Amino acid sequence: MSLFISSCLSTRNCLRKMSQLPPESLLASPVSEGTNPRVESLDNLSMDSFWLEVENIKQSAEVEQEECSLADVKAQEEGEAEAEWLQDTGLSNLLGDCASEHDNILLLSTLTKTQAAAVQRRLDTYSRSRRRNKHPVRDVRDIFGVVSSEVTATEKKESRPDQLWHNRQTSNVHRTETQDYSCTVRNPGKEEMFNMDVAYSEQAAVLLKGSFLSESRKLKDGNALTKFKIPKGRLGVTRIGDLSAQDMKKIPTLALIELTALCDILGLELKRNKAAKLKTTEKRLFGVPLNTLLENDQKLLPSTKVPLLLQALLSCLEKRGLETEGILRVSGSQTRIKSLEQKLERDFYTGLFRWDEVHQNDVSGLLKRFIRELPAPLLTAEYLPAFAAVQNIPDLKQRLQALNLLILILPEPNRNTLKALLEFLSKVVARENNNKMNLWNVSTVMAPNLFMHKGLPNKIPEGKEKQLAEGAADVVRMMIHYQDLLWTVSSFLVAQVRKLNESNSKRYQFCDKRIKHLLRKIHADKDKVEKKQAEPSKVVKIHASFLLKDSLEVHLNNATRVADVLRQFQKNMCQHGWNIVNTVNLLKCNNSMECTNLLLYEVGGNIGEHCLDPDTYLLDLYHINPHAEWIIKQNPSYPWLF
Repeated sequence: MSLFISSCLSTRNCLRKMSQLPPESLLASPVSEGTNPRVESLDNLSMDSFWLEVENIKQSAEVEQEECSLADVKAQEEGEAEAEWLQDTGLSNLLGDCASEHDNILLLSTLTKTQAAAVQRRLDTYSRSRRRNKHPVRDVRDIFGVVSSEVTATEKKESRPDQLWHNRQTSNVHRTETQDYSCTVRNPGKEEMFNMDVAYSEQAAVLLKGSFLSESRKLKDGNALTKFKIPKGRLGVTRIGDLSAQDMKKIPTLALIELTALCDILGLELKRNKAAKLKTTEKRLFGVPLNTLLENDQKLLPSTKVPLLLQALLSCLEKRGLETEGILRVSGSQTRIKSLEQKLERDFYTGLFRWDEVHQNDVSGLLKRFIRELPAPLLTAEYLPAFAAVQNIPDLKQRLQALNLLILILPEPNRNTLKALLEFLSKVVARENNNKMNLWNVSTVMAPNLFMHKGLPNKIPEGKEKQLAEGAADVVRMMIHYQDLLWTVSSFLVAQVRKLNESNSKRYQFCDKRIKHLLRKIHADKDKVEKKQAEPSKVVKIHASFLLKDSLEVHLNNATRVADVLRQFQKNMCQHGWNIVNTVNLLKCNNSMECTNLLLYEVGGNIGEHCLDPDTYLLDLYHINPHAEWIIKQNPSYPWLF
């Protein structure tokens, strides 16, 4: 897998080659089966925005006469990439003797078969490259205990990515009677289910074993995009931000292992770049690392999660630029943009900068410049190739699965900044009738700013420019259109976090024989729920210390949801005459059952803190985490008015 864009602004040859390409109408790409020629024709025309943006970036670099020293990126030796991967997943101790076995066993005990196979595959590759070492690399099976040779051989055979890929391409075996995870278009426009209960790699393995062939869907027509719906299980849906910082720190590691397992099943190589070393800047806004920007901004506003400059740029465009025809596409004056950048560096934090005097197209130019000037790409140098490689996955649902995992892997500052940007881009698309910028237009304009970076070497294969450009724009299009889905934490990952927390508290001994069976389990919330349905009802206590000294007793049955408890709490408040609506905007007692200002949290037990979906069935949750406390809190999105 070498099809990705990680080009450098100052790599002049690359940009010159792009800008000298013939018009898109002459770059006719092969039309695949089932492709709508009309849509393909529209796509070719719309790609002009991409090449125009590349030319604008080139001109911007020439105005500044900017010189960037690129770090020499040496080809990694065999085993080096695997060692880095094991380091990132917290399993580097497997490379040594038996250093910290407990930490390894906790993580490994949560893995599915496909995830464990991905770990073993990296260990095997590393072992082959280090056969001369005195200390051999340990086998995952040594930790979990010896599985029968028949089972082991079968799992090894099934987990080979090349064999699975071959099966997908050539096998005519009849489909097995199992759950259909495929995403073939049967009824265009109809909602399709996006399963987050079962690990994506496990779903992919089922598809490949049964030879479920799905169509490649890369339509650029926004109206033709498939609608996906996440089926809400009895434990509800968890969004990014619903989990505590403590639990979210575990998610990137689990997501990286799952992404690797998914790529193995699909036959894709997961490559990563090394971050280039750039000269430090004395600026305070442009060209400053996200972490540094946020540290400075948090001195002014402690709760800041997105750089204040980016917030100001987006706010200015939302107020005055959303209706402007060609916003983002029409370039402002490069000279004015450079001058505005200097004024912002001088006056932004003093509050003297006059946003109302700036032309909207210049503001959009500043926005794109801010993204490009980050010392490291917003999508990170390490995972930019992986984001671009998503285009190589034939099935749309699996492309979204990979993107969902990549979003979870991103550092929190990058993820929050990307979300703020995508939310703004969605607002631009929503005003398409006025600004003439549809989803594909916006995607083609923003793709070069996200996928081309001066700190990375030129990796564009000869003759692949058009294919890579369309692929990059397609990835941006998916991130804009499906951002609500992509910012969801899959149920199987939440279940793995719970398992990690449980294992950490129980402190299983290394010699525990039960561990050898854990590789053969798929840990999903629904599995645990089914095992604990014996107790039909339960009385629990709900705390709301910000309003009440005493707790509220609630009788739970199989139909009790979070929304029901919040309504009961509100009703109880009103019946006792505690009508505090007019003073704090918390509760509405005037014959209204609105309780959107209140949230119910699960705290403790096998989770740090978890903001619950209103449709979560609480008796099921109690069975999953009986030692947790449930606390009602005010929605942080609403102002605290006490």
